[in-house]
Amino acid sequence: MSADDDDLTEGELTAGDLRGGGGGGGGVGRAPAFLRRNAPLVFMPALVIAFLALTGAIHPDFGAFDLQSLALGALPLALAAAAQTVVVLSGGVDLSVGPLMAVANVLAARSMQHVDFPTSLLLAALILLGGALAGAINGLVLVASRVPDVVVTLAAGFIWGGVALLILEQPGGGAPEAFLNLATGTSLAPWLPNAVLLLAAVVVAVWLPVSRSRLGLALYAIGSDRTAALRSGVAVERTRFLAYVVGGVFSAVGGLALTMTTGIGSPLSGTYYTLSGLAAVVVGGVSLTGGRGFIAGPILAAFVLTLIPTDLIFLNIDPNYGQVIQGTLIVLVVMGGGLATLLRQRP
Repeated sequence: MSADDDDLTEGELTAGDLRGGGGGGGGVGRAPAFLRRNAPLVFMPALVIAFLALTGAIHPDFGAFDLQSLALGALPLALAAAAQTVVVLSGGVDLSVGPLMAVANVLAARSMQHVDFPTSLLLAALILLGGALAGAINGLVLVASRVPDVVVTLAAGFIWGGVALLILEQPGGGAPEAFLNLATGTSLAPWLPNAVLLLAAVVVAVWLPVSRSRLGLALYAIGSDRTAALRSGVAVERTRFLAYVVGGVFSAVGGLALTMTTGIGSPLSGTYYTLSGLAAVVVGGVSLTGGRGFIAGPILAAFVLTLIPTDLIFLNIDPNYGQVIQGTLIVLVVMGGGLATLLRQRP
């Protein structure tokens, strides 16, 4: 084995530890160490279950149809959170996720309005390619100009927002019923919405191959310590570029999900999803400095953030208070993460 191979192996081990997969030792210390490294994987499902239980207590008639509505509402936000997560893990941030979702949404609604189902699937594939291209443009500008991610993606967000308005000036358009049914209703069981199945299929198809490849290891490595990753032989700039490509694909799927859940295209539909996606990233336990977290956390957080205004409506409380609760959750999670870091650093 060459020296380069040794360096790469060391980089891979470091990235594996950052994802929470490493862990030697045994016996007594293994379980607490696992919980510390994988806290979001334990905390987020418990939080979703707790909120569902709370919803059931508030609204005893909460049933399969309500669960389907919840899944439909959370689907675009979950995909926006996934798009943000990929970039944040690499140490960046993407403020163009929402506008890019809007572009995919209006493109789908305008082009699919009078076509059959097979044609709509072909158009959806082309829109996904367009999302990857848009992400590639963001990544290329970042790498070539070395301008901070916030500046580049904020400017890109304005551009994509303008493109969405050029494609469709006001809400309208549509899609074949069969295309909309990919996310609506249930196919396997009343308590298993199609939206959840679609979300799982997208994550498995897009993220699973990335996370199991060298690219996944490189994302965690450069997010944790860019200099150390470079010294270990990781292609830092290429990895950053590819992170935005993958994020662009997730954003495009999110835009298609908006079409499926609303049945129309709206050029301003993405306004909500940029910051709410980042909120889901934070609540889901992904470090905003990069290199630590799991994509499952933000996806589950999207369901929690969608449940909050629903519960407020059931309680006859102004759902706008949901923004206050979301902000409070973010503050508590960030404070908790900071406290956990201090405790880990204590001798």
